[in-house]
Amino acid sequence: MGLYIMISNLTDEGRKTIQKNPERILEVNKEIEKMGAKVHAQYAVLGPYDFVNVIEAPNNEVIARVSMELGARGTIQIVTLAAIPVPEFIDKLKKEH
Repeated sequence: MGLYIMISNLTDEGRKTIQKNPERILEVNKEIEKMGAKVHAQYAVLGPYDFVNVIEAPNNEVIARVSMELGARGTIQIVTLAAIPVPEFIDKLKKEH
């Protein structure tokens, strides 16, 4: 299973949806699980993005599907990044030298 960081911004439509129904955020997390991924952490943030999520998925194809399906709704714009835990990254660097 891989870890991914998903950063997102709500569109005007997304802001209206969340304002009317804040629990919609948690409903989307359940939809993500049905697509084969799992939200490990979720934060509403200040600054250039509205949300930061840490998501686990079995492979790039699953997280790509999650990103595409959520983005296709028109309520959110998403950037998804593959994440490597630092201890694993250090281990990998040691093995290559």
